[in-house]
Amino acid sequence: MNSKALSDFLNTVPTHNYLHLLEGNTPRKVAEFLDLTRNDISKAMKMDKEHVRLDGQITKDLKRRLYEIANICELMAGYFNGDAEKTALWFHVKNPALGGISPRDMIRYGRYKKLELFVRNALAGIHP
Repeated sequence: MNSKALSDFLNTVPTHNYLHLLEGNTPRKVAEFLDLTRNDISKAMKMDKEHVRLDGQITKDLKRRLYEIANICELMAGYFNGDAEKTALWFHVKNPALGGISPRDMIRYGRYKKLELFVRNALAGIHP
């Protein structure tokens, strides 16, 4: 594996847990950080609102997806040197590179995989 490939490979996981989303009740913390309602989550994950649980009864699939979103949040927090306010602002502001919608709305529309790819590609370009 060449050094660029190794760097790209290693950039998939944040080096820090600045927002503390990857500890404790990650699903609830992600929802709070991104200001996502149960309705937002149900639409994003294409599941019935009644099945959206952020406690001990959370489904494995929903938990895995919210961990993936937490990973995106932490990667961006790393870009902003751990500044939670700047990171939150980035998620809430409309972004021309994302077609004029905010990263938060991409998540709400169920396009978090596309957002993850965008973030990883952008960070790989910054940290070759």
